[in-house]
Amino acid sequence: MKSDRLFGLISLGVALAYIASASQIETSFIMDPMGPKAFPIIIGSVLGLAALVPILRPDADPQWPDRSRFMKLAIALVVLMGYALVINDLGFLLSTTLAAGLISYQISAKAPQAALIGVSLAVGLYAVFNLLLGLSLVGLPPFLGR
Repeated sequence: MKSDRLFGLISLGVALAYIASASQIETSFIMDPMGPKAFPIIIGSVLGLAALVPILRPDADPQWPDRSRFMKLAIALVVLMGYALVINDLGFLLSTTLAAGLISYQISAKAPQAALIGVSLAVGLYAVFNLLLGLSLVGLPPFLGR
């Protein structure tokens, strides 16, 4: 029970810090009504609400994952940190394909399926964000032209 409450408190702290950070985003006077602060504040609010669940209703007998599962989580964390570091250099499409493919490979351990998932997710997200929502993403790496 203590571990659930501790996780909830840490998550709540992260959510509050995220919201505080998002509220510091500077805005110009020419922008859409929602502004750039809205999406991060919504994400932080959802995380904050989700953090209340383990605080208020902790599991009486939590089951912790085994060592191999923790290792997979650590690898996924390293992949996502690497993704954040290389997205500007490799572009959205290539870096998202690699990150999604590597994480999918960890889940299913079938390389062809993981590669297909990586490509599909990258192209699908690019279409949603760039074409439907009109958000400009750096699709291609600089050496291929933007």
